[in-house]
Amino acid sequence: MIDHLIRPSRTRPRPVDAVVAGTLFACSFPGSLITVPGRNLGVSWWPGVLLAGVSCVALLWRHGRPRATVVVTLFCATVASVLGYLLTVLLLAPLMVALYSLAVGTDRRTANTFTVTGIAVLVGSGLLAGSSGEPLVLKLLGPAAWLLLPTSLGTVSRLRAAYLDAVQARAEHAERTREEEARRRVTEERMRIARDLHDVVAHHLILANLQAGAVVRQLPGRPEEAARLASELSGTTASAVRELKATVGLLRHNGDAEEPLQPTPGLAQLPALAASFEHAGLAVRVSTEGEPGPLSAGADLTAYRIVQEALTNVTKHAATREAEVRLVYSAGTLAVTVANEGTGAPVVPAPPGGGYGVMGMRERARSVGGRLRVGPRPRGGFEVVTELPLG
Repeated sequence: MIDHLIRPSRTRPRPVDAVVAGTLFACSFPGSLITVPGRNLGVSWWPGVLLAGVSCVALLWRHGRPRATVVVTLFCATVASVLGYLLTVLLLAPLMVALYSLAVGTDRRTANTFTVTGIAVLVGSGLLAGSSGEPLVLKLLGPAAWLLLPTSLGTVSRLRAAYLDAVQARAEHAERTREEEARRRVTEERMRIARDLHDVVAHHLILANLQAGAVVRQLPGRPEEAARLASELSGTTASAVRELKATVGLLRHNGDAEEPLQPTPGLAQLPALAASFEHAGLAVRVSTEGEPGPLSAGADLTAYRIVQEALTNVTKHAATREAEVRLVYSAGTLAVTVANEGTGAPVVPAPPGGGYGVMGMRERARSVGGRLRVGPRPRGGFEVVTELPLG
C-alpha cells in the first residue's frame, strides 16, 4: 500500500522540473537558429522550435521514466540533425540533461549503453543525412563530447551519493553495534555478579549451618567447645557480610566512593579459604607444582571461585572429611584440581529446576578462555579439573 502511494509521487512532474524544462527551451530556441558561419539555415525555424519544445516537455518525467525521456530527446535531436540543424550544445541541452538523470538514477552499464547509442545515432545521421556544408569535426566530435560529459557527471554524482549512503549505513550499524555491545556487557556483568553472589552465599551459609549444628550438638555436654564453635560461627558470618558487601557494592559504585573497594579474591587467598573449611570439619591440603606464572585478574578470580565452589560441595555432598587442591603450572596453562577420596562427590549435577554450581563454574572457566571437567576419579571419589590460560 505504501509503495503504491509513493510510486506515483516519483513519476509526477515536480515544480523544479518545470523550471528546468522552461529554461532549456529558452536556450534551445536560439540554438536552433545557429548555423555555420557564411551559410544560411536551409530549413524553416519552426521545426527546430517544435522539436526543442517536445524535448523539454519530456524532461518533466526524467526522474520517473529516465529511459523513455532519453529516447524521446534523442529522437528529437536526431530529427533536427537530419533536417539540417547544427547540433550545438544549446540544441543538445535537453538530451544532455536526460542522460545526466539516467546516469544518476540507473547503473553505469545502462547509462553507458544509452550514451554510446545516442552518439552513434547522432553521428551516423549527421554523416548520412545531415547538412553537407557542416565541418566533419563538428559532426564527429561535437555530439560525442557533449553527450559523454553529462553521463560522466551523472555517474560521479551517483557514486558519491552511494558512498555517502554507505557511510551513513556504516555509522548506523556502528551505533547499533555499540548499543548491542553495551547490552551484552551489562548482561555479562549481571551474570558475573550473580555467580559471585551464589558462590559467596553458598560457601558461607553452608559453613555457618555446619558450625551452628556443631554448636547445638556440643552445647549440652561440652559448653566450652560450643562457645569456641560459636565464636568461629561469628567469624564466618562476619566474613560472609564483608564479601556480600564488596560484591553488592559493585552495583552501587559510581567511581566516587569514599571507601576503597575490597581487593578481588584470588589464589593468594587460597590458604585462608582452605583454613575456613577447617571449622566445618573439612581438612584441605593445598599443593603447587611447576613454576607459578602470572594470571590475569579474571583468571585469578575464576580459579579462586571454582575452588571455593568445589570445596563447598565437598562439604555438602562428600562422606569424606578430606579434600585436596592441586595447582599445576605448565607452559601457558594452569590446571586446578579439587578432589576428594571415598564416596560422595565434590560437585553434584544440578537436578531439574535447581542448582547452579556446575553451570556457574563452567561459565566462569569459559569466560576467561578455559575449560572445566567434572567426574569420578579412577580410584574412587570425585574431582573438578579446570584449565586456565596464563598471562
